[in-house]
Amino acid sequence: MSSLYLSLPPLACFEDAPQLKRWLVRGDRLPDAPPGREAVLREAFLVPGTSLPVAALLREHFAHDAGENPWLCADPAYVRVEAHGARLLACGAELQLTRAEAEDLAQPLRPLFGDAGMPLELTSPVNWALRLSPGAQLPAFAPPEAALGANLLEHLPQGDIGRRWRALLNEAQVVLHSHPVNVARRERGLLPVNALWFWGAGALPMWIKSSLNLAISDDALVHVLASRAGVAVAARAPEVLAGLQRGSDALLDLGSLDARDIESEWLPRIDALLRGGRIGAAIIASRSGARCRIKPWHRWRWWKRTK
Repeated sequence: MSSLYLSLPPLACFEDAPQLKRWLVRGDRLPDAPPGREAVLREAFLVPGTSLPVAALLREHFAHDAGENPWLCADPAYVRVEAHGARLLACGAELQLTRAEAEDLAQPLRPLFGDAGMPLELTSPVNWALRLSPGAQLPAFAPPEAALGANLLEHLPQGDIGRRWRALLNEAQVVLHSHPVNVARRERGLLPVNALWFWGAGALPMWIKSSLNLAISDDALVHVLASRAGVAVAARAPEVLAGLQRGSDALLDLGSLDARDIESEWLPRIDALLRGGRIGAAIIASRSGARCRIKPWHRWRWWKRTK
């Protein structure tokens, strides 16, 4: 019987979601996983190594030239300076940069990273990357979702190796501070790009495997993982669920959607698939780390009630 793997935002977002709460109470709770998007993706796709080489995967997806070099995301970001430190408040797609804005912002940064032996490439307007030398020694980098809203100092690369990257971050901030693109964005009420966020290091993996038959997502990273694993991909649209085949396992990526939209637009459709026997189970994988399996007969667990 087929399973639908449901990637969701953190469960804290679903305070006003009676359907999901009912599922969580009546379903089978599974062991928690580490928080974050990467943990969800690594459950759906088997990738060698201990972390996803996001920069290389996206580079190959968009530009087809990742090669054998390691890559590192250097995504445009907005950092707010506060009295007792600084916070990362936006990164990558959240800034909604145009291609022209991205090119103008990157131009004065290219000598900085070029002189350091790490050419800066625009994989897309919101996905920037550094082409690293083989064997480059790197510190641990935090993904942006782990740092958003938190004290920046807690998520910067540490140690002697990290010192170089902290210096590059500071130099990039100086270059971007008064950039004309940022002046224009502030005048239009948009967030400026005043920093870069380093993360997602690694080389293109030799292989990716998955037991999935279909991945439904608007996330480029999901698309490239699925494509390299030989899994069919589809854009995220409710009508796609109607075409799910019995006996096929699918990933439905809703991790970037608002909880209210998920509750109103998606969960009723998934419930109908369960009640109709089109899928044998819906497996919830929340970015907060919670895991739960919902089966059609779980709706008869009437003694398990939500508050």
